[in-house]
Amino acid sequence: MANFVAASPHGAVSPEQTRLLLKSIRRIVRANDLQSRALARSIGLTGPQLVILMAVTELGEVTTKALADHADLSPATVVTVLENLEQRGIVQRYRSGTDRRVVFTRLTPKGQELISHAPSVFGAQFARRFAELPPERRNVLVESLAELANLMTARPEPESPS
Repeated sequence: MANFVAASPHGAVSPEQTRLLLKSIRRIVRANDLQSRALARSIGLTGPQLVILMAVTELGEVTTKALADHADLSPATVVTVLENLEQRGIVQRYRSGTDRRVVFTRLTPKGQELISHAPSVFGAQFARRFAELPPERRNVLVESLAELANLMTARPEPESPS
């Protein structure tokens, strides 16, 4: 079986590690997809919409760029989500009084009511099971996932000296 993860100075990644890594990532993506659909059915919001509403709640009146950075979504995705939420009366967007290029977003009363009753973005079952883990284990998992995300994030390869 071919090794699909390149070798490192520490040795090659085994085919079994590659298979388990891919399988785990697929399971996480699928679970995230299913939870987003469950959110849409229960409260009428997708996962990204809820993430953005949570960010507006945490940050207060906020710019689109700050929302994109906070939620780790592209500005274009944030704008699309905000347009949908604004049409539904959940958020209000308005231009800065000092710089018309800057657009702020804030929750409407309807948005505040919705977020106050929103379930966990990961679902109640995951939230409960994750909270039951010892704090050190939760920290290790969060740090490991953040490191995995960093490893998977495409970055330009450094140019080799000629």
